[in-house]
Amino acid sequence: MVERIRSDAPVLVIGLGRFGAACAGELDRLEREVLAIDDNLELVQKWSERVTHTVQADARNMDALTQIGAQDFQVAVVAVGSSIEASVLITANLVDLKVPQIWAKAVSQSHGKILARVGANHVIYPEREAGERVAHLVSGRMLDFIRFDDDFVLAKMYPPKFIRGVGLNESGVRTKYNVTVVGVKSPGKPFRYAEANTIVTNHDLIIVSGTNSDIERFAALDR
Repeated sequence: MVERIRSDAPVLVIGLGRFGAACAGELDRLEREVLAIDDNLELVQKWSERVTHTVQADARNMDALTQIGAQDFQVAVVAVGSSIEASVLITANLVDLKVPQIWAKAVSQSHGKILARVGANHVIYPEREAGERVAHLVSGRMLDFIRFDDDFVLAKMYPPKFIRGVGLNESGVRTKYNVTVVGVKSPGKPFRYAEANTIVTNHDLIIVSGTNSDIERFAALDR
């Protein structure tokens, strides 16, 4: 039986570089209890006032991990990326300590495969994902872009001319382009879920979903 992870479970974050520090800081802001560790004392001291708990420790050492109580955590984030060997060893240590949910940062596809094989439940590619997102944004057609593992995409953009001023059911967005308008943002108002009779204006932003190729094709339409 798979152990259920509490939504408020404390999180162990290993590595206080840019990615790890951002993760630990945001978790702390969300009022999750965090223990952040790094073998660099300067980084530990830098983040000691912004994160619940920070400790200097070498997570490559199993004894060091057990001394800080890593085995008691249900969730861990391995944010070490500068050394592939260190990240793999730390992940393997957490697996041996039977931490149920391990998120690990990878710097390459091969690195990610190794992390998955040693037992990481979730492998993250922050640099690759950020680069892909920026590539879509600099094209000037999308304002935000998120791609999921199964090629499903959510994108924020200005609406093409043909869907403005008519109900979404009349514009035929889904039947013509295989994309779904999920939400609409009017100036000065919060996002609202789109419905069949929702009318999009010249001043609105829209959130659309679909496959990457369909979203790209839809984003290229005349605005």
